[in-house]
Amino acid sequence: MSGRFLPPDHSRGDANTIGGYAAVHSRPAAFEGSDGMSYSVEIVVDETEIVGRPFGGYLLFMRWRRIGSQGIEGHLETDYLAYGASEDAARASVGAMTLNDVRALLESLIREQVANRPSRRWWDAMRDE
Repeated sequence: MSGRFLPPDHSRGDANTIGGYAAVHSRPAAFEGSDGMSYSVEIVVDETEIVGRPFGGYLLFMRWRRIGSQGIEGHLETDYLAYGASEDAARASVGAMTLNDVRALLESLIREQVANRPSRRWWDAMRDE
């Protein structure tokens, strides 16, 4: 699929929200993380087993490969951010989040991932054995 430019259609929503951005620009929002990697973000809704909260929405950040052929090399995801009686309700609730709030969530996930990384490099562990 080749890239093409589609002019934004601001009648489709508020481009300052994650759901509105996707509607206005006909593509998902993308961010550069503090780790130097590029991320696309999608709103995902799953059925839950929580009584009174049948659908939960969260954000899935796909990390793009930096070297080699274009593609996804990993992802980060939030916990459920909103619930709804229907899939559409949960999606709309998450979609109302501002782009600034979404970026802050991405940065929080990156910090958490860095904090949970092993402090020893694999070659140092091998040398000690």
